[in-house]
Amino acid sequence: MPPVKHFYILGLGSFGGALAKRLKKNGCRVTGVDSSRENVEEIKDDLYEAIIADATEYESLQHLNLKEANGVFISMGEDITPSLLATLHAKELGAKRIIVKGVTKDHGKLLKSLGVERVIFPEAEIAETLADRMTWPNIIDFLPIDPEYSFMEVAVPDEMVGKSLMNLNLRQQYGVWVVGVKDPMTGKLAMFPDGGYSLGLDQLLLVVGKQSSLEQLRNQT
Repeated sequence: MPPVKHFYILGLGSFGGALAKRLKKNGCRVTGVDSSRENVEEIKDDLYEAIIADATEYESLQHLNLKEANGVFISMGEDITPSLLATLHAKELGAKRIIVKGVTKDHGKLLKSLGVERVIFPEAEIAETLADRMTWPNIIDFLPIDPEYSFMEVAVPDEMVGKSLMNLNLRQQYGVWVVGVKDPMTGKLAMFPDGGYSLGLDQLLLVVGKQSSLEQLRNQT
């Protein structure tokens, strides 16, 4: 059995609290740190360890085993200074994976210069995802693999139902590779289907390709 993952969350506001609850649901241990007793009390039942302390102070973090953590999340409100200080201290204490909630683009640049693994902008990311799903309702999921290629899960359009992959020739037409076809009703997944595979109603296509190619396919669904 794999070891239980242990994460630290510095800042237990709305974002940090929601993150803690989800990690707990996923079977992870979460140590939460916040200077507000109210914030800590609100989610203490979801925490493996609850600490009332100021994460902007080095002394508050030095007794924590950040260097052995699976990840350190930092979400310190709308003032960029606290998160920068907490990030700096976490780096000095040996944290290997640091993910920080960004406030502005310049804040993100400063965080990147400190060596954080990822800067996230939750509101912007949720807005973009919602806008894309409303614009292209057939697109179930979209996952960037690297700066050039992405993975996309798309509901089979009505005009493709009953046609074989050979006849559709999506690789030549759109420049994408079909790596699987999923039936959400039965849960069955056909990996790397051959050209003779005929698409059915309510199935999902799993495709990989360049961003531009996937956008072209997306605009046709």
